[in-house]
Amino acid sequence: MPIAVLLLAVVGTVFIYSASNYSAQKTYNDGLYFVKKQIIGISLGVVAMIFACFFDYGKLKKFTLPVAVISFILLGLVFVPGVGVENYGAKRWIGVGSITLQPSEISKFALILFCATYVSKNPDQIKTFKGIIPILLFGGATCLLIIIEPNMSITVCVAVLMLTMLFSAGMKIKHFAILIIPAVALGVILIAIEPYRLLRLAAFLNPWSSPKGEGYQLLQSLYALGSGGWFGVGLFNSRQKYAFLPFAESDFILSVIGEEIGFVGLIFFFSLLGFIIFRGLKIASKAKDTFGYVLAVGITMIFGIQTVVNALVVTGSIPPTGLPLPLVSSGNTSIIIFMAEMGVLYNISAQGSLTF
Repeated sequence: MPIAVLLLAVVGTVFIYSASNYSAQKTYNDGLYFVKKQIIGISLGVVAMIFACFFDYGKLKKFTLPVAVISFILLGLVFVPGVGVENYGAKRWIGVGSITLQPSEISKFALILFCATYVSKNPDQIKTFKGIIPILLFGGATCLLIIIEPNMSITVCVAVLMLTMLFSAGMKIKHFAILIIPAVALGVILIAIEPYRLLRLAAFLNPWSSPKGEGYQLLQSLYALGSGGWFGVGLFNSRQKYAFLPFAESDFILSVIGEEIGFVGLIFFFSLLGFIIFRGLKIASKAKDTFGYVLAVGITMIFGIQTVVNALVVTGSIPPTGLPLPLVSSGNTSIIIFMAEMGVLYNISAQGSLTF
């Protein structure tokens, strides 16, 4: 699995170069701008992954409170003038000089760690509604801080992650049903109260209604995937990357990948992603204790959730939203955190009964 993780990161870097070299040269006068940033992120991620591989995951319990506090502090700092970095009307990053950090990536692991620690103390408490309230409060507070950035895509991922972990930990189906109904209703309300979200929904239903507006990105993504056909137009030969497809190196990198390697190539690409998810769930099932089980489930599920949502977005299966493809899209915070989490999975496997 570490080999699969590294292979995916390398493949991602290749496609980041392909997707971004034109726009990077035009914007930053350096065709390797995004590639250089990604290599730095991967390098730091490898260090974090190696450390996590040999750090006893059981000791992570001691860091639950500090990680939670740091997570909330960082989420709050995005709103502090001079510290928070605003792009495209959203404050999702904090920065010092040229260095930026996306706190929401850290908050996802903070939730996973909190949930795993809480459940491991008394697994039976998760079967009562009262017992799941602390996790709901932690996850709810996290979602609140993220949605006001605003960042609905990560908010939805965190909410789905929380419900998935609760269900995997033994939450009763009736409690799951009680939570899912207001969660869906809240999602509808969040869409309805923001005009730009309504425009995105309309563009999803009929992108041709605004081909140069909200529907533009989805149409360009579909053009890219359609151009790829069965076998693709060839590596580095994407046409949509020439300033047609916005965020080609990040949220919509899968569109460029599909254009260049085609449907057949995507089957192999998703096989690699699927292998990581399968191994993660296998590791969870063989974990030696409840803490390791819930931790492995959480790490695997957030990887899987983001992978599925990203794929659904670029294919026009759900309304467009900004969400990176794990270990592939450009973004240092994301890749460092995910690689560190993969190291934790390795450690859980090494201490369990599964041969990694």
